[in-house]
Amino acid sequence: MNLKNFLLENMKVVIIKYNAGNIRSVLFALERIGVNAIVTDNHEEIRSADRVIFPGVGEASSAMKYLKEKGLDKLICSLKQPVLGICLGMQLMCSHSEENNTTCLGIFEQNVKLFPIAGMKIPQIGWNNISNLKTGLFEGVAENAYMYFVHSYFVENCNNSIATTDYIELYSSAVHKDNFYAVQFHPEKSGEAGQKILENFISGELIN
Repeated sequence: MNLKNFLLENMKVVIIKYNAGNIRSVLFALERIGVNAIVTDNHEEIRSADRVIFPGVGEASSAMKYLKEKGLDKLICSLKQPVLGICLGMQLMCSHSEENNTTCLGIFEQNVKLFPIAGMKIPQIGWNNISNLKTGLFEGVAENAYMYFVHSYFVENCNNSIATTDYIELYSSAVHKDNFYAVQFHPEKSGEAGQKILENFISGELIN
């Protein structure tokens, strides 16, 4: 067994359970790469994990309300191990969302905005490419690789960007700060390139 497979099989990976969909598809994607993740909202289980994944599809204000009721808002911000936000998870890790004027976790200082109406379909649904790739999260992923997106709101392009995507305007399709990583696209639905990102998150060093 090589080191990568050993890490994939032996790391404790937790998916944060809350009132947002898409958790099952992330769980199945991890199983395909040999990772048996735990889906939980238990604070001690989350704190003791080697890797934490914070996915989600849904509405920002109701998701934040649930996180606060469970004390998960403060817990997520306090985590020291690598954390990966996906889709709504990425948006909730920002400071503020225009979706129902929602104050979010504030891990990233950026704001989440609604796509302007500019003759293109909203939400963006389907495949689009990611460019300007940075950090070990994208090791082995080709520049301009295609990922699967479903979203009406986006994170502004910023200094924390480690990938950008152009849809109506250029925005951050992935961001990084300290031990926190987040992607707007769905790696669990993005074929081999998405699988590689999940593998990198679980077993990679994630260096800049």
